[in-house]
Amino acid sequence: MESLATALSAGPVVLDGGLATELAAAGHDLSDHLWSARLLHDEPAAIIAAHLAFLQAGAQVVITASYQATFEGLARAGFGDDVATALLTRSVTLAREARQRAGTDRPLWVAASVGPYGAMLADGSEYRGRYGLSVDELARFHRRRMGVLAEAGADVLALETVPDVDEAEAMLRVAGELGMPAWLSYTIDGDRTRAGQPLDEAFRLAAGVPEVIAVGVNCSDPGDVAHATGVAAKVTDKPVVVYPNSGEIWDATAREWTGSPGWGPEPVRSWLDAGARLVGGCCRVSPAQIAGLTGHMRA
Repeated sequence: MESLATALSAGPVVLDGGLATELAAAGHDLSDHLWSARLLHDEPAAIIAAHLAFLQAGAQVVITASYQATFEGLARAGFGDDVATALLTRSVTLAREARQRAGTDRPLWVAASVGPYGAMLADGSEYRGRYGLSVDELARFHRRRMGVLAEAGADVLALETVPDVDEAEAMLRVAGELGMPAWLSYTIDGDRTRAGQPLDEAFRLAAGVPEVIAVGVNCSDPGDVAHATGVAAKVTDKPVVVYPNSGEIWDATAREWTGSPGWGPEPVRSWLDAGARLVGGCCRVSPAQIAGLTGHMRA
């Protein structure tokens, strides 16, 4: 099978949507601090079903349920290192199983999710960054988990929802050590990272890193994506990856989504026009919306 990097050089590729959104829609409780990673242990079949729903909707890349699966977070939930290693490996195995069950001749890829340090804290700090840790400390945090995911057979590492350049630098360092293909995706607010750094500075970190096959944004407002795509395309020689939220906003106090979706064919067209090549959705983006995206991109 051709690599994802080769496919991106030939044209746009469809990414999946919100894995947790699909799991919640199926009735699974994700209120635990491990979020969807809890189901790696409790209900692995549910994760296969969610992946399969996106593949059947036309997605060519599925992202594993490892975003919030870390050795530290799993230890807090009572899982030892051996079990944590097995669960991280399982996240890739389940995605590969869904790919096999999809029964299609078109190329499909598995991206292993590597969430930021703040995801492990489960306090919303992945949307702030600036944890008070050095780049070396952040690299140590990510190194073991990224190594397990790489060895598990993922096609690419998804370094995603990254809030600041320090964490991006740490993740890129580890990807280089592993020699593993990766994409780097920031979460942004307007024209800056969540930690307030200019986007050109943030994207430029990845420009000369051979392991990086794409750079862009995710888990952000759809209205911020076109500008970010243009900046990423201008300051790097990489394809651009974009998978924003639906446009709704999570109210942490009321524990509910508010506002109106801003994700659909028209904004997607603006992202493609600005240079996006790996396009999908994040929170609140369903298989039905990915099916619509697939149809739009084929048209």
